[in-house]
Amino acid sequence: MRPQSTLFLPHGAPTFALQPGAAGAAITGIADRLPAPRAVVIASAHWDTPSPRVGFSVRPDTIHDFYGFPEALYRLRYPASGCPEVAREVLAALDAAGLDATADPDRGLDHGAWVPLMMLYPDADVAVVPVSIQSAAGTRGAWELGRALAPLTERGILVVGSGNITHNLMDYRTAVSGAPDYVRGFADWFAARLEEGDLEALLDYRRRAPDAERAHPTEEHLLPIFVALGAAGDAPLAERFHAGIQDRVLAMDAYRFAPGSLA
Repeated sequence: MRPQSTLFLPHGAPTFALQPGAAGAAITGIADRLPAPRAVVIASAHWDTPSPRVGFSVRPDTIHDFYGFPEALYRLRYPASGCPEVAREVLAALDAAGLDATADPDRGLDHGAWVPLMMLYPDADVAVVPVSIQSAAGTRGAWELGRALAPLTERGILVVGSGNITHNLMDYRTAVSGAPDYVRGFADWFAARLEEGDLEALLDYRRRAPDAERAHPTEEHLLPIFVALGAAGDAPLAERFHAGIQDRVLAMDAYRFAPGSLA
């Protein structure tokens, strides 16, 4: 079984599910370049808990965790199965790393999970195991969560982080004439540090990156990229396979991380 790369996928606004555009096409396209996984383990910005939790549902519900959007969104379902066998492997890996992880028998897939997965595996034919992030643990905690998951990539499990490189909903309400300059500036700073392999700068982005607090008033939407980065192992190569902006303030950059060659 070929080792898996890891992915960071944007999930944008919920309407991304109805209007996938270029970002959605890029996500669909990257699936063709990956070996078929045993299962997906996905860390979404929208499942944030004090300590790690792992979803054990055999048939995870599609959670519509938003309001005020078109009715068509609430009719969407992503009927992927869960996989308790892989969930047990995730729980064991987190426990082996000294993380206080627990099983959640009922957790479904929030829109941070099912929206990008609809584009990655539109037939819902790959089992999905959600794992929570811990915003209180910051960037290093998210990276360590990913490091704990890294051995699973050798067993054919695809680790995915789902969030956005920028996420300021207050600016969404006020930006009416195009994307503010910081959106692309922050995204490009992040891309440059990933290309350089400067992990310490990335972990310390809040002090080092331009307009970091404006790009992320709160951190939860950026933390999943650190999960994907950590799960890719030592000194992974980063491929930004899409760069774009949705709704003026959401950088939709998507990444593939892999050790060694990205061929």
